[in-house]
This record gives sequence, C-alpha cells and structure tokens, in this order.
Amino acid sequence: MINISGMNRSKCSGCCACVNVCPKLCISMELDQEGFYYPVVDEQKCVKCGLCEKTCKLTKSLKSENNPVAYACYNSDEKIRIKSSSGGMFTIFAEIILDSGGIVFGAAFDSDLSVHHICVDNKEDLHKLRGSKYVQSFIGESYKQAKEFLKSGRPVLFSGTPCQIAGLHQYLGDKYDNLYTVDIICHGVASLKVWKAYLEYLEKIHKNKVDVAKYPSFRSKKQGYLDYGMEVYFENGVMYNETISSDKFMGLYLTNRILRPSCYRCDFKGVKRNSDITLADFWGVDKLMPKMFDNKGTSLVLVNTLKGNKLFEEAKAESVYQQTEIKLVIPHNLSAVISTPKPFCRDKVFEDLDNVSPTDFFCNISYKKSFFEKVFQKLKYIYKKYTVKY
Repeated sequence: MINISGMNRSKCSGCCACVNVCPKLCISMELDQEGFYYPVVDEQKCVKCGLCEKTCKLTKSLKSENNPVAYACYNSDEKIRIKSSSGGMFTIFAEIILDSGGIVFGAAFDSDLSVHHICVDNKEDLHKLRGSKYVQSFIGESYKQAKEFLKSGRPVLFSGTPCQIAGLHQYLGDKYDNLYTVDIICHGVASLKVWKAYLEYLEKIHKNKVDVAKYPSFRSKKQGYLDYGMEVYFENGVMYNETISSDKFMGLYLTNRILRPSCYRCDFKGVKRNSDITLADFWGVDKLMPKMFDNKGTSLVLVNTLKGNKLFEEAKAESVYQQTEIKLVIPHNLSAVISTPKPFCRDKVFEDLDNVSPTDFFCNISYKKSFFEKVFQKLKYIYKKYTVKY
C-alpha cells in the first residue's frame, strides 16, 4: 500500500500513476492544505496487492540514454503562433497525430477554471490544450484512457510535465510503438488554492465575475513575447491584462513562492529525457539566433528519440526551424537541468493565505526577493550551471 509521508511526500509529484493502476479503485487524490493533490488510500478496500508501490516512480529510477537534437522553431501559421505560449509547435505535432486518426492528451481548463488532463480527437477542440497552464493539471484517469486507445492501435500523443510523462511510462510498463510523448522544460507547478484565491481577488477588485467561458491566458502576447502577461476576462466584457512585472499571481509564481514541494527537488531534470520531444520557450534566442526572433514567440524543440524525429520531420513542412547546439541552449534555459530554488519565505506565503481574505492577501503580498535570497539563489545557480554535464 502506497504511503506518502515524510520525505516521500516532498518527492510526490501527484502524477496519479498509483490511482490509475489500482485494481480496486481504492486510491483517490485529495487536496492538501496548500492546494496540491496527494494520493489517499481507502484501507478497507485495499487488498495490499502492491501494484501502487511498484508503479510509483518514487520506487524506480527512470534513466534515459537519449541524446537530444535542439532546434529553434515556430509555426508558419501566425494566427496559431500568436495564440500559443511560445512558437506554436505543439499544435503542429498534435494535428499530425489527429490526421492519422489518433488521440491527443493535454491540459485544459475545467468549467471552474481548475486544470485537468483531457483527450481530443478533432482539430476543433485542440484549442483547449493550447497554451501554458501554470497550475498543476489533474491527470485523473487519463493514463487508463491512453492505454485503451494504444491497445486498440490508435496513435496517441500524450503531453504533460516531465513527472506526468514519467508517471505514464511507469503505469504502462510496456512500450507502445503508437505512443508519442511530449514533455516541457518545467519551472514548476503552482498551487490550485492560490490560483482560486487569485481569481476571487480579481472578482472583488473588478466587482464582476470571471467569465469561465473565456479561458485565461498565462502567456498573453498583447505586449510582445518577452513582456508577456496574465489575461483574464469578466462577464461584463472587461479584460484584465497585466504583464509579468505587475501581475500578483505571476509575481508569486516566477519567484517560486507557490510551487509544489517536489518541484524544488525535481527528479526529472536533465538533458536526457524520457519523452520523444521536449518543448519550451527558447529563452536567449534573440542573442543566439537573432534571425529566429521577432518577439512573437519561438519554441525550443528537443528531439529526443527516433519516434520524436519522425514526428519532427513531418512537422517541418508547417514550421520555420533552424538547428542549434544543445550546449549553447541550456545556459539560457537552466530549468531544463536545475530544480527551482525554494525561497526562504515560501511556507509563510501559505500561512498568510490561511489567515486573511484573498483580497487582503494579494493586496498586501510582497514577492520581492531579499538581498540574501538573491545571493543564495544566484550562487546555487552558478554552481549547478557549471557542474551540469550535457
């Protein structure tokens, strides 16, 4: 029986592999005090078969020997590119799978603006999966669904964070030639509790309900790709749009104060990935490859496997691309190899949220780093930057 406590709790990423594999359906995911999902076992239903422990990635190290090839890319369709967080490459890969009769899994907003993994089988619904969602996506039974499609012979593209892709592989066990996986270079996932409090705060100060029919954008490009911002719509037609330098939620997220505990000690960092393709923003492209930069969004694509290369070769016809060297890319995209440092005040942020209203919390919150915190994190990054091998 799986037991998430102590050190294990700080490593649990909430991937839901244990939930999907349980034959008695006795494991559920429940939100903790900070707003993160953790597995809880109904001991009366549990038959102690051990499948959850066997499947849990905490008990097994997934090592990859893949040697990625790096590209700067963006979608030739500028409308798709503008709607995407970076260069719009995910849409191309997804459409290739859909055109072959396949299924695409990814993160989408729910009716209450929580985030949940869903699957789509048509291009009309693909917009639901497009764009970054910095709140952790709840996997639910997506692994089970993916397995059924794979067993039926249909191609499946499964996208998610590195820990979610690892959870999928752990759950499946067997390799499937018709499975294509796409992960991201992940900064970390934010608390659902903080996200919901933020939406409540926006409703209070704008005196109107958030329009749940119009999905928020964590990466609005209305002021350009580099100065992206948060975009939220209200039922009265008003749109809230603030850049990362002034939005309260993005300030907390980008200073690492509201991330899941496992994100500070992520086991899935590294150049060698278990996914077929890795997608990310290509930070530093304006300096490294200025011809690939126009402030509309450029993707970094790491092609990790032969299957990934097959998919990328098909995508070339719909994209603008240029190969680059991995050793040049990583110093500008350190989240690929280094876990996000945990701020000293991280726990206090959650304590403060419990003691005041969402409005008071966000009106008074300060997410500026102290001098000592800046020095500590800088030294940690420098050390890891020059000790990472790639």
